[in-house]
This record gives sequence, C-alpha cells and structure tokens, in this order.
Amino acid sequence: MKRILVILCGIFVLSSFTNSQGIDDVINGIKSGSASSVSKYFDNTIEISVAGKSNNYSRSQGEAVLRDFFTNNSVRSFSVVHKGESGGAEFCIGTLITNHGTFRTTLNLKKKGDKQMLQEMKFEN
Repeated sequence: MKRILVILCGIFVLSSFTNSQGIDDVINGIKSGSASSVSKYFDNTIEISVAGKSNNYSRSQGEAVLRDFFTNNSVRSFSVVHKGESGGAEFCIGTLITNHGTFRTTLNLKKKGDKQMLQEMKFEN
C-alpha cells in the first residue's frame, strides 16, 4: 500500500511539472529573444498583438512575426508579474524591456492533449 502511494505521488509531481514546463519554456524563450524556442508551443494558429495591432497567424507566419519583433526590439530583460492557471489553461503577465521600450506582455496557453499550446501573445507599450 505504501509503495502504491509513493508511486502515485511521484506521478502527480511529474505531471504537475510537465504542465508548467510549457509556459516556463515560453518565458525562457522570450527572455532570450528566441522566436524559434517560443514558436515550438504555437497552436495551429496564434494571435499576436503588437502595439495595438492584432492578427491571427499560422505557426510559421507567427514565428516570422515574432522573429521580426525580436529583431527590431532587442530583449534586455523579461520579468514575470503574474502567472496562473484555470481549467487547463495557463496565462502569464510580464514586463518585457527592450532597446526600444517596455512592453506589458500577456501569454495565454491552452491544454491540447498532453501539451500546453500558445494561443495568444500580446506586447503592449
């Protein structure tokens, strides 16, 4: 009985880690200014908003838009202000400081199958 309890606890801990790994990987990708690292978590379509202009993009188009954003706005730092989850969805609000200003950044991920997929990214200055 004790062995089963230990195994179940281990599974729970590992599954909890796996769920938050997606959002943490996206955060690390933003910190490093790596569009390719972030785009690994894009859903089939991704909504990206930059300075009030919003559009839906395919995975490859979204990566190109994000790469262009990082090229024009070299990342100096990214700090998480708030991170949470609700009903299988995760979100993060942070402050992105670049060479061209500070952006309030919002990330929304939704669980699809066993993976968190990025649905929306907003960069507001």
